Amino acid sequence: MHGSAFLFAAALGALGLSLWPPFLQREAAKGPDLPAMVRLEPRPFEHRLDGDWQRDGWPVDAPVATVSIPAPVEIMATPVSTGQYLECVAAGACTAPGGPTDRGELPVTGVNWLDATAYAAWLSAETGQSWRLPSDVEWAHAAAELFRDDRLGVDSDPANPAVLWLAQYAVDAARQRELDREIRPVGQLNVNSLGVHDIGGAVWEWTSTCLRQVQIDDSGRILREGESCGIYIAEGLHRAAMVDFIRDPKSGGCSVGVPPANLGFRLVRETG
Repeated sequence: MHGSAFLFAAALGALGLSLWPPFLQREAAKGPDLPAMVRLEPRPFEHRLDGDWQRDGWPVDAPVATVSIPAPVEIMATPVSTGQYLECVAAGACTAPGGPTDRGELPVTGVNWLDATAYAAWLSAETGQSWRLPSDVEWAHAAAELFRDDRLGVDSDPANPAVLWLAQYAVDAARQRELDREIRPVGQLNVNSLGVHDIGGAVWEWTSTCLRQVQIDDSGRILREGESCGIYIAEGLHRAAMVDFIRDPKSGGCSVGVPPANLGFRLVRETG
């Protein structure tokens, strides 16, 4: 821009005017497409802990504990849509998803944990806000009454492992019957008492929680505990432990039981 034109533009700017036509002004001001947000306030609730819990080398149900999110956050009311994710792809900050790309209103699928965190980093840079994947506890809080308990309903018996296997078979058979493989447009599956949509359908959602591995004694006291970061908890009809680079859950990555149908995500925005 020449010097005289620059001075003219600056003068217009001081008056709140612009050289650009209104439609270009709107386009320049437009940021990333974002879903509605739901604010979550810290409050205690009963929650079955995540992780792989074992006693004497045999799996057992994780204990139920009173938990709370540490601080208020806002969570996306719907999962990230294909259209929203493709904005990040167009910007060169995200890899194209493995799921369908011809319907922007569907939740994005065929994304791994690395894809989800790349989108969160891009969105943070674009908006100047702090976006990230929710933790297991944050996701459970947001799911509210639609959260599904992972309880098998039977303890392992080292003297008779068939008891546990039969219980696991019964749970898996029930999950297979319930498994919903229809991917619906975002916001059209269900809504809970908090206003959070699309919990427990055909799309499992990545969290920031690493797989916890816990050994307990006969009294339930923790003997050893560790985390396998590189394997993360995905939430949906049930919890699944997925390797961070897995995009197609049917190809592997689930620790036990029925694998997720599809992998997607939603994000939380920190308010502090």
